[in-house]
Amino acid sequence: MKHDIQTVKRAINGDAHAFEQLLFEEEKMLYYKALSYVGKKEEALDAIQETAYKAFLSIGQLRNPEYFSTWLVKILIRECYRVLRERDQMIPYEESELLKRLDSKQEDELDSFHLSEALSRLNSSYQTSIILYYYHDLTIKDISEIMEKPVSTVKTNLRRARKKLKIELERSYHLNEKVT
Repeated sequence: MKHDIQTVKRAINGDAHAFEQLLFEEEKMLYYKALSYVGKKEEALDAIQETAYKAFLSIGQLRNPEYFSTWLVKILIRECYRVLRERDQMIPYEESELLKRLDSKQEDELDSFHLSEALSRLNSSYQTSIILYYYHDLTIKDISEIMEKPVSTVKTNLRRARKKLKIELERSYHLNEKVT
């Protein structure tokens, strides 16, 4: 989301009202992203609250006001990971939505199961890249900033993840065809 740069600069300079205004503009996006990671409303709200707190304390360190939204998402994702570590679970995702985005032709429950299985077999950086790119519609540059990796690494992760997903899904479909 594009914010008024002047509002962001006021928040950076300690204007609590400007910071609050920016948070209200990001409210829905933060909630849905947190919910997609942690899967439970209460935990998503906890992650958002912690994100707001940490962002408020460190807003003065934001160097580029135009990247406020990306910076905030980065904090949120770290908080979601913290919640998941405390819960000791993998990152949940809505496999039906990912399936539609990866291959809009195949939307039945069996395909969703196969995609879920294939995604769970990817390493965490591949998984995160796929989720952020297809589910959250983030650009490769934004993903590289969030993951703190070079753009070329994110591109490589996406390419390799797609290749592995394709192999896994094809293998799964071939096994399923033999069974039926």
